[in-house]
Amino acid sequence: MSEAEAANELMRLARQIARHNRLYHAEDSPEISDADYDALVRRNAAIEDAFPHLVRDDSPSRAVGHEVAASPLSKVTHEVRMMSLDNAFADEEVADFVARVRRFLSLPEGEPVAFTAEDKIDGLSCSLRYEGGRLVRAATRGDGQVGEDVTANVAHIADIPQQLGGADVPEVFEIRGEVFMAKADFLALNTAQEAAGGKIFANPRNAAAGSLRQKDAAVTAQRPLRFFAHGWGAASAVPGKSQFEVMRAIADWGVPVSAALVRCETLEAMLAHYRAIGRTRADLPHDIDGVVYKVDRLDWQQRLGFVAKAPRWALAHKFPAERAETTLEAIDIQVGRTGKLTPVGRLTPVTVGGVVVSNVTLHNRDEIARLGVRPGDRVVVQRAGDVIPQVVENLTRDEPRGGYRFPDHCPICASEAVAEEGEVDVRCTGGLICPAQRTERLKHFVSRAALDIEGLGEKTIDEFFALGWLESPADIYRLRRRRDDILRLEGWKDKSVDNLLAAIEAKRRPDAARLLFGLGIRHVGAVTARDLMKHFTTLPALREAAEQARNAGGEEAGVAVAELTSIDGVGPVVVEALGDFFHEDHNKAVWDDLLSETDPPPYVIETKDSAVAGKTVVFTGKLETMSRDEAKAQAERLGAKAAGSVSPKTDLVVAGPGAGSKLKKAAELGIEVIDEAAWAEIVAAAG
Repeated sequence: MSEAEAANELMRLARQIARHNRLYHAEDSPEISDADYDALVRRNAAIEDAFPHLVRDDSPSRAVGHEVAASPLSKVTHEVRMMSLDNAFADEEVADFVARVRRFLSLPEGEPVAFTAEDKIDGLSCSLRYEGGRLVRAATRGDGQVGEDVTANVAHIADIPQQLGGADVPEVFEIRGEVFMAKADFLALNTAQEAAGGKIFANPRNAAAGSLRQKDAAVTAQRPLRFFAHGWGAASAVPGKSQFEVMRAIADWGVPVSAALVRCETLEAMLAHYRAIGRTRADLPHDIDGVVYKVDRLDWQQRLGFVAKAPRWALAHKFPAERAETTLEAIDIQVGRTGKLTPVGRLTPVTVGGVVVSNVTLHNRDEIARLGVRPGDRVVVQRAGDVIPQVVENLTRDEPRGGYRFPDHCPICASEAVAEEGEVDVRCTGGLICPAQRTERLKHFVSRAALDIEGLGEKTIDEFFALGWLESPADIYRLRRRRDDILRLEGWKDKSVDNLLAAIEAKRRPDAARLLFGLGIRHVGAVTARDLMKHFTTLPALREAAEQARNAGGEEAGVAVAELTSIDGVGPVVVEALGDFFHEDHNKAVWDDLLSETDPPPYVIETKDSAVAGKTVVFTGKLETMSRDEAKAQAERLGAKAAGSVSPKTDLVVAGPGAGSKLKKAAELGIEVIDEAAWAEIVAAAG
């Protein structure tokens, strides 16, 4: 895979995974299976490992859950971020995890590492804040930073005590766990819903999520929800020195903890417990989708710390997917923001692992050709704890029927649909004349990673677009002229309209990098947009360089191309995409119109308050109190960039015993060199 192909694939994966995160976490209506989702995440991770300089700001490896969608529930900011977990699917990956922990901690060969192991409940994450032993707030995970306040709702969950028992409860303690619904209760609920003409839930996880996130707590009270604790967040004191000790204390306070929680001294014991739980999985009263391992010693957990979205000291070992046969009844085509045509298979409903599924993503034209699927085929579908499976086999591909013909024109606007050279995705060429692309681009523009305009959700954009009020991003800023028109629409009141218009006005001076990313220029993701704005500072300066690179002849074009490609993460593919964007008159019109309504200030990078914030640090030689990975993680937490080699751009070298050529080069370049003890003082001073 070339660098350009890698950048394109990472952009596609970031958008695809973000969409599935929103569907799963914010809307409780996933469209793909856990296995299918995990495959996307693993492919993203593999490409990032091969091209670390292409990692995007909106990378799935940095995201936890999804931002809280428009909701009648109020928002809660978590004092301690609610993280996600990295996944493993094979014993070898668990062995690698244990080895990474040992290596990070620089443990001698004979020193044991104990882990806790417990079943992974397939439910909705929830944090319970107790003060003086009394429950004062409950919140969903949301995007890890901000969740929804469900305090009134959890009051109706019998497993969750309003007052913790015991004499040694800390003044502040946040218990974290999963809200879930037992299988039998789920079936009874759906039976009652069907009899009353209500919503039929796809699986217990969706039923639990929908029940917990009700505006009316009386509805939650009628739903049989359960809770198991699996950890904690903010705490004024921690009742133990190990994961196992603290979980036992939580259980003693009256909060349910999984009966499958054990402490394992060896890798073999961890895997044996995983297989034992797997054998009883079908007989359990609730859904689980794996086993979670955690380093038992809390001081080691603190040293290991976190990557972007997950702790280094924990791992989810997922169970294999479940399979069933069914018929592919139809293939529908959906059109996305970039014009990509995505095929969606409609299935004869089938039960897979206790869940009824009826839709499946077929990814792209090549995947359909690989499987040879056509409407009417019998297929094997697979799921791993979610609603919609993936097709893993076509049982009737050899039947003498014509193959499926992937459309060569957009089903929305009838423009030609083609695949660019080197790409598998077929895209509509209609651009901004395609209604599907225009609405999807508007949704992208207001999304959290872009302008983050609260209150302007997907349904609102679809409605305003259909009314002719929104044609381009600039029209968003002109909605203030339609206040009275909006008030006449169903569901809108003075307060909600004023809140929306205030949120829009607050983005009249938007962050330039977010605005650039929000325009949806191909190959210009959040990271690339930031890198471009760090260099050019203003949007007009960027446009001038892009147009010179595309339109100017000879030396002037060469200078512009050289300037653009000198920026980290910007290659010929990005330069070409920028040039193509500004070559189109309708894109320039959108750009000019938008800048007539907004005034983004010059782009300025904010850094953390530490002695090395914004600096490039190189570690060399043997570090005696920490591993190299731990040192780099410290540097990143302090706002510094940890580089692997010394160059004129290096600001500081931390040298341990045995430092060689890097130390010599630092001396030649006059770069400051400190020892490990001095580095520890910098870390301590930053808190």
